[in-house]
Amino acid sequence: MTSAHTAEPATGAKGGGNAADASDAADADRGFVAALVPGVVKARDGRVVWDSDAFAFLRETVPAPTVHPGLWRQSALCARQGLYEVTEGVYQVRGLDLSNMTLVEGERGVVVVDPLVSAETAAAALGLYRDHRGDRPVTAVVYTHPHVDHFGGVLGVIAPEDVEAGVPIVAPEHFMEHAVSENVYAGTAMIRRGMYFSAFGTDVGPEGQVGMGLGLATSSGSVGLLPPTLEITRTGQEEVLDGVRFVFQLTPGTEAPAEMNFYLPDRQALCTAENACHTLHNLLTLRGAQVRDARMWSRYLNETIELFTGTGRAEVVFASHHWPVWGRERLVAFLTEQRDLYGYLHDQTLRMMNSGATGTEIAEAMELPPALERARHAGGYYGSVSHNVRAVYQRYMGWFDGNPAHLWQHPPAEQGRRYVTALGGPGPALAAARRFADDGDLRFAAELGSHLVFADPDDQQARTFLAGVLTRLGHGAQNATWRNYYLQGAFELLNPVPHTAIALAASMASALSVSQAFDTLAIRVNGPRAWDESLSILWRITDTGETHRMVLSNGVLIHYPDPRDTTADLTLTLDKAHLLRLLAGGGLDGVTHDGDPAVLTRLTALLDDPDPDFAIVAP
Repeated sequence: MTSAHTAEPATGAKGGGNAADASDAADADRGFVAALVPGVVKARDGRVVWDSDAFAFLRETVPAPTVHPGLWRQSALCARQGLYEVTEGVYQVRGLDLSNMTLVEGERGVVVVDPLVSAETAAAALGLYRDHRGDRPVTAVVYTHPHVDHFGGVLGVIAPEDVEAGVPIVAPEHFMEHAVSENVYAGTAMIRRGMYFSAFGTDVGPEGQVGMGLGLATSSGSVGLLPPTLEITRTGQEEVLDGVRFVFQLTPGTEAPAEMNFYLPDRQALCTAENACHTLHNLLTLRGAQVRDARMWSRYLNETIELFTGTGRAEVVFASHHWPVWGRERLVAFLTEQRDLYGYLHDQTLRMMNSGATGTEIAEAMELPPALERARHAGGYYGSVSHNVRAVYQRYMGWFDGNPAHLWQHPPAEQGRRYVTALGGPGPALAAARRFADDGDLRFAAELGSHLVFADPDDQQARTFLAGVLTRLGHGAQNATWRNYYLQGAFELLNPVPHTAIALAASMASALSVSQAFDTLAIRVNGPRAWDESLSILWRITDTGETHRMVLSNGVLIHYPDPRDTTADLTLTLDKAHLLRLLAGGGLDGVTHDGDPAVLTRLTALLDDPDPDFAIVAP
């Protein structure tokens, strides 16, 4: 099969620099101490939750024809696995999950920064560190931001009892609010789409998964969350953790709604979290998220340069992904180019938008300045110029491009049937799609193929054709998440709809506040079924001292604390553990109630269970 990058311009390929530049390889190898051998991490039941050895094929120096050369090189760099010294007293474990775990040695033990996705990989990373640096206790944990690859493995490095004993967990203000809104409220949909942008569960190898641009893959172990005990509320806030001075910089609205960089002045080491990595990042991820603010991202990176670089300041910059950059001149150049990258995408999108261009038109026309086009760390391996431009447009203008013909379009299945009819039926429509594919216009061939599939999901010819086109597009993509989405879509067309193996929302339940727990209930109410229902519940939470009143009104489950009106159809008195158990479907055992317990049954009968296995490339 011909790869798409030989048939047409490489998908998503803008930026990426000189493939022969060896400086990244030298930086990625610098400070190597030891690898985890074998590079496999298992859960207690023997299930493999991480396998970096599966990516050994990336050691080949000649890229496979089914992988874009730029993506091959990026993935090969991400495949370096093991414990690395960043500078004296600062280490990273890289290649044992999507993200890096950073370990900062203190007076009594070690401060863990961003403990990976899963408890199993976090424990393995900490174990590798201890094998070579001694059995140091974890004396603090730092979450740089509320994405799961930066907190999910916390229970692999500390336990709740450690927090009760005084081990601090440090995070930017509003961390919990955004950890819940992203990973719980919209968690089912985001995790489902996250499977596609990571090609989760598909085969690793040149025909399939070769990485994610930001790292190799996401582990599939146990995810947990311990709430922060120390919030960072202002830039310049200094905290001493285990004798080490940390100076923090808040960067809200950049790569995450709550995020922070930090500087270790006594070690001249700067951590840019996920705000400056060796890729163009996402302003809106393909899995879904809140649109990020490219303008502020650029400004915060400028503030980073102002605050932490210059004579006598940072000599190395490291991040929660990829590898460090050493030397003041080099790190300033790196941060400057990253700053300019987001600023340019923002400003030029607005310039063209204000001349009447739509997001799709701007994405097609956008070209990076030559210096940024040459900068390999500005390449579109994880984010892309194309979908980032559309994100900027969406942030300001929303989903509507202003064309009234697009104001009230049919949904996909209805569109598909009408397109197929307009083209003369399934046979002629498929023939037309094949002609575009044969001419190398895979983009439009995929669009026609998608209409055919939505018009008739049982049309196996259409499914096979579209799967082939998506595979070709995937094999030509420099952008890892585009590649993964294309290949996972092809997989879905030819196989049973893949199962979503991660239940993130359930694993985070214990960290929810009472209000957040009630929110998770409210978003499951089937509105139309509840239109004519009316009920009220008073909740008295004994261990937190909270009282909440809940009312079902016009299909909306309203809840609020400290009510003036404490009358209700049902009053429940219970502690938080029983509350979470009850909301998860448990009974009233251990719960004191006053009023009609059938009210609870009436409410639960109105709840929908989310579907974690919904199809994406077919109805």
